[in-house]
Amino acid sequence: MDRTRKIRLISNSFYNAGLERAKRRDLTGAVEYLKKCLNLNKYHIDARNLLGLIYYEMGEVSEALVQWVISMNFKEQDNRADYYLDQIQRKQDRLDQASATIQKYNQALLQAQTGSDDLATLQLTRVVEANPRFVKAHLLLALLHISHEDYTKAGKSLYKVLKIDKNNPKANWYMEIVKEHTGKADIERRKLKNAFSHRQMQDDDVIMPPTYKENTGLQSVLNIGAGLLLGAAVIFFLVMPAKIKQANNAHTQEMLQYNEQLNQKNEEIDSLNESIETSKKDKEEAENKLDTMLNSNDSVLNQYAKLVKMLQAYRNNNLAEAVTYYEGFDPSLFTDETVVSIANGVKQDIETNGYQTLEDLAYTMWSAGRMAEALADYQTCLAIRPANPKVIFSMGMIYRAQGETDKAVEMFTQIVTQYADSEQADKARQQLAELAPDNQQAAVPGQSIISQGETAADETAAGSGAETQAAQ
Repeated sequence: MDRTRKIRLISNSFYNAGLERAKRRDLTGAVEYLKKCLNLNKYHIDARNLLGLIYYEMGEVSEALVQWVISMNFKEQDNRADYYLDQIQRKQDRLDQASATIQKYNQALLQAQTGSDDLATLQLTRVVEANPRFVKAHLLLALLHISHEDYTKAGKSLYKVLKIDKNNPKANWYMEIVKEHTGKADIERRKLKNAFSHRQMQDDDVIMPPTYKENTGLQSVLNIGAGLLLGAAVIFFLVMPAKIKQANNAHTQEMLQYNEQLNQKNEEIDSLNESIETSKKDKEEAENKLDTMLNSNDSVLNQYAKLVKMLQAYRNNNLAEAVTYYEGFDPSLFTDETVVSIANGVKQDIETNGYQTLEDLAYTMWSAGRMAEALADYQTCLAIRPANPKVIFSMGMIYRAQGETDKAVEMFTQIVTQYADSEQADKARQQLAELAPDNQQAAVPGQSIISQGETAADETAAGSGAETQAAQ
């Protein structure tokens, strides 16, 4: 048997073991076997797709997306990962919610590390409400409850984790701690001991005393009566005075403790009232930072979503659609080497082959009177190639057509000051002269602006033949 076939067989055995554990909901064990399978054979599509499903089941959506994107890169046709990615794309709110829960979890983790346990607990409670299957959030919440000796709430969180992943090692470890402090461990040990102690008593175990004799009914009644009287006398003369004294002493001690606790609580209330305003300000600052993080375009999940959309457009041979998603795309945010390689390839192709397509599309939108879409496309062009006076001049003409004179002057001024040697510099000076307060003219949207001085027609004559016909 050659080495390649032997490695393939071992890889398949790891995949089968991982699949068997996933069926038994031993997700942690399944992940370990699937990773071993992929270490031996990274092209094992079924193992990679199953690993993505397990990550998704445990609430780690970003890790699932990584595995499915890599799987689609290895095999584009008849790949189940295409269905999973399509389902996530159709439900954008699910992707946004997953991104928000991950951001909140990271924020709670940072708060827990810096000692803000109360804020971390509140944040994690919201996370598990939004995503009840987020295993890491449940584990961190249980750990915070254990640190505050709230073992009942910790047990509830751990129970939810074990329903998702039966053999999660951290959950089992934390559960042992909870059982030790709640008494359930002793109960389980006693049940286990009783389960193995069912030896029946034999006749030889009962030894009859030699002086044993049956009591008559009257003698039994007298013995019971005498025992009751003796017990009542002992209780009245010996036990009751000691119990009364002990109760009085305990009551006095309790009153002293209550007074001391009351004084301490009053001091704590005064201290808390002083810090309430500071806590409110800190909360507002934290919420503002959290909103900024959630709405930021630099989110890793947003970058994955852009990459998925661009790859889908490539599969449909629609380069024009792919370049529309390029704005804000940053491959440096990815950590997986395979994903980084794919993202850099897409970036390079768009910047070389897709740029002219995007510029032609922007001009088409402009000619059709769809100014907002044309501006968006031109803005993406500048994101790819910032030093392009031709695009800047076209944006200035569109702003002028829309009556936004200040923005138009800004565009023309940028050409005159930064690109004085370009072909558009003289045209920009002419536009600035026309927009001067002494001879300012009314801007007419559409073709009327293009016809004034034939400036736009002259500018577009340097472009493609299709652009020249549109200007005429």
